Amino acid sequence: MATDRQDKIRIGISTCLLGENVRYNGGHALDRFLKDTLGKWVEYVPVCPEVECGFGIPRETFRLVGDPANPRFITTRTKIDHTDRMLTWTRKRVAELEKEDLCGFIFKSDSPSSGMERVKVYDDKGMPQKKGVGLFARAFMEHFPMTPVEEEGRLHDPVLRENFIEHIFTCKRYCDIMEGKKRIGSIVDYHTKNKLLLMAHSPRHLKEMGSLVAHAKERPVRELVDQYENLLMEAMALKPSTAKHTNVLHHMMGYFKRELTADEKQELLEVIDEYRRGLIPLIVPVTLMNHYVRKYNQAYLKAQTYLNPHPLELQLRNHV
Repeated sequence: MATDRQDKIRIGISTCLLGENVRYNGGHALDRFLKDTLGKWVEYVPVCPEVECGFGIPRETFRLVGDPANPRFITTRTKIDHTDRMLTWTRKRVAELEKEDLCGFIFKSDSPSSGMERVKVYDDKGMPQKKGVGLFARAFMEHFPMTPVEEEGRLHDPVLRENFIEHIFTCKRYCDIMEGKKRIGSIVDYHTKNKLLLMAHSPRHLKEMGSLVAHAKERPVRELVDQYENLLMEAMALKPSTAKHTNVLHHMMGYFKRELTADEKQELLEVIDEYRRGLIPLIVPVTLMNHYVRKYNQAYLKAQTYLNPHPLELQLRNHV
């Protein structure tokens, strides 16, 4: 997890997704959203396992063979086993990435080196099963178990995209507020501002984290920070649902009991219900809620990350 960087969010990414011609056939797999849209807000750290390991461009393709839990990395046509070479490089590269302060990684789907899940693994009869994980991707996820990861293919799903990007922005905000200084006050401040965001992901984790913060002075700071970080990353890995968002929106209404007029209250209830029924996207009730927060200067809600978890320009809540 990042520590003291105050600039763009640093994200690892498979090099080919940025349009670099590093694939086996000398081509690329440019993803316009990742490079041109999300790229405005993040600083990418590109990684191409095959090229960095010393295989040329173009090159013979590889496939995973054998046990899905411990496959071999073998060339498709000549059947040369390069597993040890790839694993040796992988261990070195993953260790180097500790210095990069990464808040996430985006892998290339279906790749025998970088696929995050459902990569083809061939048995001794040459029959594939989609049960594998790329060698580099597996090593990265084992080494950085709390770091948000996704594949570019899965990011075409609006819900998964919004969740992953919200996750990396949450990770960056946490690291910025801590600034390398493990203080109880920093944890309390962060938790206070992110209660509603956490509620949208996991009410159970929110309750556990609240208890942890409430008894913060009863345990060593390092232990508190470690437990809080683990719970935070676990919670953010869980996808919000329409029901959970609806619950948060109703909860927020409670802060306007004395301010909203009867018409305003009715309008807000109707908009929340339209969202619940799938008639409008989340951005609509959130925009209305932001309007009332500003109109009535609701201090607590104004500080809540939930209302602005990522740049509006990404338009993520327009599709969930």
